[in-house]
Amino acid sequence: MPTITLPDGSRREYPQSVTVADVAADIGAGLARAAVGGRVDGRLVDTSHRIDDDAAVEIVTPKDEDGLHMIRHSTAHLMAQAVKQLYAETEVTIGPVVEDGFYYDFSSEHRFTPEDLEAIEARMHELVEADYPLERSVLPRDEAIRFFEEELGEHYKAEIIRDIPEDEELSLYRQGDFIDLCRGPHVPSTGRLGAFKLTKIAGAYWRGDSNNEMLQRIYGTAWPDRKQLKQYLQRLEEAAKRDHRRLGRQLDLFHFQEDAPGMVFWHDHGWRLYRVLEDYMRNLQLEYGYDEVHTPQILDRRMWEKSGHWDKFGANMYSTQIEDQDYAIKPMNCPGHVQIFNQGLKSYRDLPLKIAEFGIVHRNEASGTLHGLMRARRFTQDDAHVFCTEDQLQDEIAELIEMTLRVYNDFGFDDLAIALSLRPETRVGSDEAWDRAEAALAEALDRKGLEYRVQPGEGAFYGPKIEFVLHDCLGRAWQCGTIQVDFSMPGRLDAQYIDEHGDKRVPVMIHRAILGSMERFIGILIEHYEGRMPTWLAPVQAMVMNITDRQADAARAVEQSLKKQGIRASSDLRNEKIGYKIREHTLQRVPYLLVVGDREVETNSVAVRTREGTDLGTIPVSDVAAGLAQEVASRGRSVLEGS
Repeated sequence: MPTITLPDGSRREYPQSVTVADVAADIGAGLARAAVGGRVDGRLVDTSHRIDDDAAVEIVTPKDEDGLHMIRHSTAHLMAQAVKQLYAETEVTIGPVVEDGFYYDFSSEHRFTPEDLEAIEARMHELVEADYPLERSVLPRDEAIRFFEEELGEHYKAEIIRDIPEDEELSLYRQGDFIDLCRGPHVPSTGRLGAFKLTKIAGAYWRGDSNNEMLQRIYGTAWPDRKQLKQYLQRLEEAAKRDHRRLGRQLDLFHFQEDAPGMVFWHDHGWRLYRVLEDYMRNLQLEYGYDEVHTPQILDRRMWEKSGHWDKFGANMYSTQIEDQDYAIKPMNCPGHVQIFNQGLKSYRDLPLKIAEFGIVHRNEASGTLHGLMRARRFTQDDAHVFCTEDQLQDEIAELIEMTLRVYNDFGFDDLAIALSLRPETRVGSDEAWDRAEAALAEALDRKGLEYRVQPGEGAFYGPKIEFVLHDCLGRAWQCGTIQVDFSMPGRLDAQYIDEHGDKRVPVMIHRAILGSMERFIGILIEHYEGRMPTWLAPVQAMVMNITDRQADAARAVEQSLKKQGIRASSDLRNEKIGYKIREHTLQRVPYLLVVGDREVETNSVAVRTREGTDLGTIPVSDVAAGLAQEVASRGRSVLEGS
């Protein structure tokens, strides 16, 4: 006679075992209709799961994160069923849930097209109408291998089963004529689905190994209802308009090409933006007392083995050989900074020592994961390391938090989330050192009164970290900054200082990046602002245009005057109509358009328009320069417009 404890603390007793669906129905008909799963003693299960003993039970609905995950997982199965019905020779492989949706990888002689997606979607809706129940069953290992390989011809599924530990239960889910190997759980029936859209086709190697067969991956999204699906698709349309790769070409900022996959070719205007960002960070670091350094691109493999990077990241590191000695191109800057610390005897009076570098790193990312500036193989980190005593740790972490939040505010990001990522399963260092490092970060966040979520297992292999996540204008999350406390690497690389008693001590090392990578942060800025950078960031802040050739010399003089005062100005003296020039530079997202006609020449002024189309009237050149300089200094708060 199980006693069920509900989330509100109330209890219900039943004369015999019950399912999650029974409990939901007992609570109310509305909840029974909404239920897609349950949590029994914290474990996510199907609504058909039977409860024999006392348990804590929570009903999961589409409003829950787990409920949405179940909907997406079940929709992936729905898509696989539709594909198998339409293209019978296709083999299914894996179909996980990903952010905002799902995908399934298929092995098929048929090459899927966008038109095929429409046909697959149509069949999926037919399967929803059929309302097939999703039924779970369990098979012994050998029987499951035989079933998938011999009866279904699903060789990939059989291979997956062979790699599953022998003591793990093998569960299958059936819906109509489709059976899939899956841990579950799933929604009760296909009729609970329907708000979905297949979005794109991509290639993917089986198990992510380029030596294996190239499969076809179909992506989709699924939501609890049509309204949320529509809102998401609208966000996708808006994101496509803001895609930094498209805007990078349109605004002549950068490009990529196959001769250097995952590596950026910066054009003049893009490199201007890059240098503005770099100069901002350089000046901030000087203010906070950092020494700027520059370390070699390659180091002896033994250095990377000693630091622990070779074991952890060796597969993603580029290596080379010089005179029969193995070297690696750096994927990170940490070991190089420790070598700088190690030059010369350090005293406790020298600490904290802050070392910063705009460090170019290379990582051999899989080609399928590359995504413009957001994920590249060559990029620059705004990297820094603080070497300090353990007594100084709290003050240094507090300062780093303050510095990080200040940067994000200056760039216009005020919607932040913070996470504390704790020790991963594979790590270096003692548990006692990890305890101290995790406690130090938590204490610093608590002292600042900052809210944060805890992420078990998500720390770096050498230490826990605070992660800063920015939300852009579309609500998308971008993990950027990190503050990591490391009690292990300094000792592994022989870093020492002399304490006040004359004894040798190993310093604590704080790893810090605020932007994350220069390239990725620029990509985020481009998409957040849709290329309409605040004036202080814009590659060209003011475009000077003449109406006729009579004003060409005056326009050049205005341009030069602005440049001498630190304004990034350019001039357009082409023999084109002024309306054409204004439209062109508006599309190029230039913040201010300055027009010089005969009247402006006489009064040493310019007619000022903004890229938004606001006519600010005729303003003396000296006032324009002063206003722009003030706007740049104020990090984007418009002065010329009087706001």
